[in-house]
Amino acid sequence: MEGNFEEQNKLPELKLDAKQAQGFLSFFKTLPTDSRAVRFFDRKDYYTAHGENSVFIAKTYYHTTTALRQIGSGSNALSSVSISKNMFETIARDLLLERNDHTVELYEGSGSNWRLVKTGSPGHIGSFEDILFANNEMQDTPVVVSLFPNFQESRCVIGMAYVDLTRRVLGLAEFLDDSRFTNLESSLIALGAKECIFPAESGKSNECKSLYDSLERCAVMITERKRHEFKGRDLDSDLKRLVKGNIEPVRDLISGFDLATPALGALLSFSELLSDEGNYGNFTIRRYDIGGFMRLDSAAMRALNVMESKTDANKNFSLFGLMNRTCTAGMGKRLLHMWLKQPLVDLNEIKTRLDVVQCFVDEAGLRQDLRQHLKRISDLERLVRSLERRRGGLQHIIKLYQSTIRLPFIKTALQQYNGEFSSLISRKYLKKLEALTDEEHLGKFIELVEYSVDLDQLENGEYMISSSYDTTLSSLKDQKELLEQQIHELHKKTAMELDLQVDKALKLDKTAQFGHVFRITKKEEPKIRKKLTTQFVVLETRKDGVKFTNTKLKKLGDQYQSVVDDYRSCQKELVDRVVQTVASFSEVFEELAGLLSEMDVLLSFADLAASCPTPYCRPEVTSSDVGDIVLEGSRHPCVEAQDWVNFIPNDCRLMRGKSWFQIVTGPNMGGKSTFIRQVGVIVLMAQVGSFVPCGKASISIRDCIFARVGAGDCQLRGVSTFMQEMLETASILKGASDRSLIIIDELGRGTSTYDGFGLAWAICEHLVQVKKAPTLFATHFHELTALAQANSEVAGNTVGVANFHVSAHIDTESRKLTMLYKVEPGACDQSFGIHVAEFANFPESVVALAREKAAELEDFSLSSMVINNEESGKRKSREDDPEEVSRGAARAHKFLKEFAEMPLDKMELKDSLQRVREMKEELEKDAADCHWLKQFL
Repeated sequence: MEGNFEEQNKLPELKLDAKQAQGFLSFFKTLPTDSRAVRFFDRKDYYTAHGENSVFIAKTYYHTTTALRQIGSGSNALSSVSISKNMFETIARDLLLERNDHTVELYEGSGSNWRLVKTGSPGHIGSFEDILFANNEMQDTPVVVSLFPNFQESRCVIGMAYVDLTRRVLGLAEFLDDSRFTNLESSLIALGAKECIFPAESGKSNECKSLYDSLERCAVMITERKRHEFKGRDLDSDLKRLVKGNIEPVRDLISGFDLATPALGALLSFSELLSDEGNYGNFTIRRYDIGGFMRLDSAAMRALNVMESKTDANKNFSLFGLMNRTCTAGMGKRLLHMWLKQPLVDLNEIKTRLDVVQCFVDEAGLRQDLRQHLKRISDLERLVRSLERRRGGLQHIIKLYQSTIRLPFIKTALQQYNGEFSSLISRKYLKKLEALTDEEHLGKFIELVEYSVDLDQLENGEYMISSSYDTTLSSLKDQKELLEQQIHELHKKTAMELDLQVDKALKLDKTAQFGHVFRITKKEEPKIRKKLTTQFVVLETRKDGVKFTNTKLKKLGDQYQSVVDDYRSCQKELVDRVVQTVASFSEVFEELAGLLSEMDVLLSFADLAASCPTPYCRPEVTSSDVGDIVLEGSRHPCVEAQDWVNFIPNDCRLMRGKSWFQIVTGPNMGGKSTFIRQVGVIVLMAQVGSFVPCGKASISIRDCIFARVGAGDCQLRGVSTFMQEMLETASILKGASDRSLIIIDELGRGTSTYDGFGLAWAICEHLVQVKKAPTLFATHFHELTALAQANSEVAGNTVGVANFHVSAHIDTESRKLTMLYKVEPGACDQSFGIHVAEFANFPESVVALAREKAAELEDFSLSSMVINNEESGKRKSREDDPEEVSRGAARAHKFLKEFAEMPLDKMELKDSLQRVREMKEELEKDAADCHWLKQFL
């Protein structure tokens, strides 16, 4: 996407005469206003964009407005920019594959007569595929989602439909969601949605705002459609044409939905599936189960660096970049993309993937053989789709053929394996490959290609139907060769008559303008000038020589061109026939693509596990209701992959009833964030089916990972850092269950110390006593470590709160800080903020003043909280009273629950503030005899 300033100097010249310019200006004024549409005009050798689009392109891609030119003058002047073909491809790729805020329109024509020939959006790139992926692999599958929400008080029932055009799958789902739309968000991420169809004016603005925010967090383009398009009528007949197989199961499926069917109706209209006959009978339809995979929201995806980002310094910064060692052209990458967004929750499926990976890790020879063969496999999914849509030709068929003839080598490699998992490999891959390649399936395809295509011409880069395939084609080929021979004989004869050497002095050329002609150099022309004027017709005199012809050559040339035209026409008809026949093999190729891409991704996992300097281990996985999360010698896979890092491994033991909830304290830069994130990354990798960067690992399956790690400022959307932090935490409090994994980093720092600490304590207690999910809570509030003591004395506790800290060493003489990056049991006994400031080379005077003020504040805090040792003892005894802690916690929960249930979006500001004051006063009254509760007030 990088727009190079030098490109501006290579801009194609905008060549329009006054009449063309006036005609174009009159046409441009008729175009409807659309702020999202970027319109390109194809001018054969280059493209142009105009008006606001031209300014956007100049600033965004050329990084200068000097690229702009003007069409017309005065008040009618229109700013314009010319774009080379390469730059057009670059811009189109960025708009459709990277951004989520524009659509693309392409016009063809001239003067005032232009027509729209292609439209595209992030979720609907079909018409631009040839441009987008001409020189690039298709790394992700664009999915369009359609939503039909039904708002009910504080909840919302959502009807959802989606279409995956690459895999030709339609999906339906209907589910209840909360005010933060956590189920919708995780579904959009799992599906890899790029665009969302939404009914215009579908609900009250406040209700819709939260839903729109959810879509924006997932970087999904929102496209509003008229409400009347959301209808379930006529679906039966539409699906009968689109979906393969019997219509009865389809009718049974859609009859079980109320809101998803209108969403599907709008989706079919938007994606124009029915306008392309190539789609008929090629789609499957299924129910989408939102609980079928681990749920990941946008915050978790961001916190765990799952997908690539433009700001990544190298590919290993993201989990996808690190794990992507796939070989197939595009298919493996797309499947890995999908798997990382859809980690498994089924224990047997996870174990099956791990078994295959272990087989490939143990057998290095098998792994290397398979990778070598998979490198020669083309993108079968895209090739077949092109053929089905009648956009493919012999080149696509040859790529399918070249991929197919690699399959025997893959089968041989698999047959030679006889290790521990041979029965699994046979069942999962070998038997399926044998079935797909038998004489009734791909055997027939190979036979068809070898009979119909002239494979000998491939060496010349020509893709042609074999003349022996059709008698008419064979006859035309014979005529063509005979005429070629007669023309060459005439060439020799003419050279003898003119006393010129064949090919050296007298050349035979073929031009688009004149057909077959003779040519001599201007130097030779005087020698035969007399004969030229009497026996030949001079056609053209240029620097490269004189072109001329005679009656015989003209006649033979015309006959030759006529036969060539007939030959090409016959070739085209036969190519269309062969393409149609090959398209009937689409189901076989789809199954083969699924098989090979899965093998490719699992080989990629094995290659990563075996090739790292410190090898990965196979995790032991248990169901979600049993087992613990124990990671011995765990490492962050992306951090350890950086060249400059010497990673220090750490153990993590999330044990039920002992350390299921861990509070991690320690200095900045000490490794807290890396430690808690690596636990989330390792759990995700294990449930994808990969080995993990540990010495030994045992993992209890999680249905969801919630992560709140460093909220970024969202002030452009009117959301402060603290508010963003609270919104993300609200998602955790509402959406988490005892089967989730929760990762929280530095909660409560966006407000005052006392407010932040109070919130952090209350949230921790809620997670411990209500959610009971395994949690890693990194914090600078050392006072929070008292929660472990308070919780241990609560009767019937099944979670277990434990303190851990990242260690650091301070030299008592030099007062220098050394980070040890080891996570050890127990709470951190001091703060290291000023030492870290020294690390950053703060001036000595600033550091000295900071130490002085910190000491003053610590003295003040102590004097305000502890009057004398006797009161300190009393306070300690009160703090340790389990009954008081339990009573206070229950009252705090009541306050939080009441606050969370306030319908703030429906209340006036003054009413909401008044209600909060009343609730606070009630809390203060109840805290009069509860010292534990007083500490928050």
